[in-house]
Amino acid sequence: MGVSGSISAYKAALLVRLLIKEGAEVKVVMTESAKDFITPLTLATLSKNPVLSSFTKGGDSGEWNNHVELGLWADVMIIAPASANTLAKCANGIADNLLIATYLSAKCSVFFAPAMDLDMYKHPSTIENLRKLTSYGNQIINAEFGELASGLVGEGRLAEPDHIVHELTRHFSKIPVFQGKRVLITAGPTQEPIDPVRFISNHSSGKMGFAIAEAFEMAGAEVTLVSGPVSIASPKGVKVEKVQSAKQMFEATANYFAESDIVVLSAAVADFTPIHVFDKKIKKKEDVSGGVTLNIELTKTTDIAATLGQQKKTGQIIVGFALETDNEFENAKGKLERKNFDFVVLNSLQDNGAGFRYDTNKIKIIDREGTIYDFDLKTKKEVAQDILATVKHKFQ
Repeated sequence: MGVSGSISAYKAALLVRLLIKEGAEVKVVMTESAKDFITPLTLATLSKNPVLSSFTKGGDSGEWNNHVELGLWADVMIIAPASANTLAKCANGIADNLLIATYLSAKCSVFFAPAMDLDMYKHPSTIENLRKLTSYGNQIINAEFGELASGLVGEGRLAEPDHIVHELTRHFSKIPVFQGKRVLITAGPTQEPIDPVRFISNHSSGKMGFAIAEAFEMAGAEVTLVSGPVSIASPKGVKVEKVQSAKQMFEATANYFAESDIVVLSAAVADFTPIHVFDKKIKKKEDVSGGVTLNIELTKTTDIAATLGQQKKTGQIIVGFALETDNEFENAKGKLERKNFDFVVLNSLQDNGAGFRYDTNKIKIIDREGTIYDFDLKTKKEVAQDILATVKHKFQ
């Protein structure tokens, strides 16, 4: 990890800490000007490795810090923050410090996370240097919008450390068969309105669908997530379209379906919706039924899975979900056949720790050939990886 002179160098400490937490081994190279903003001791303590900043180790020993060795050691190099000065030197091969020399010796993928004032970031010379670096095969983690040290507001802020970690993790998680694939995922519940304040819904939290979206995005796919009402932060890099009712979910899903290579239908969509929606809140004393009960007439919603299954084109893959309470296997297998799925993910509410709202899940996956993939109870993020791996076999 390279750190150059920028007020945002303080974020380097947070970045190192997050990388260590993710299991990375981190070595830090600083420019001399970076020491004006953060001490080598801080980064050495967090990285558990000596911080390097000069070509020699000091004293009269004649020892030097081998930038070639550093460049060969790394699996990835990230320069964050990358100042305008450092970007210019890297783009033009001016190796007047250890960081630039290490960059020129690196055989791994290199990421630059620029940080500077708005006018500097938008200057034609900076834009040209970023273009050059990209043309060399490097990757840019763009600066973000916000308030800058100068008081200006605009692009130039160093990307947040968790965003940088996400990009690096995604780099190592990419699976060639998913790169460029367009993946459509549905998640969460739907809400069918009764009146302006009441609705029919279910206990789905959306956690499973969001974990699947994150897994495919990290694998290199272009992911669109159509989500019902949930209280989960959107996965980074995923296009999220929020909907409320089953009708809205059908319309949004149908809009993306034709161009999707893989479709994962994990949402818990309402099977029925009220025929009549009251335009005012229903009051107890104004019992519209004329008695002690309130009767609400329901009608079936569009069966999203069945409709899309009928429209499936050659080469498209559809993964459906079946949450069952009895005759689990027979019901799931029947759903797979009726709705033209390639895989069905079976959840049983008989399994402890599985189903709605839990952070864990226990699944079986059944394919069209009748093969059953049985998995133990795992976190939903791990379950998402199991689903990803099962779909991957379809491309091999």
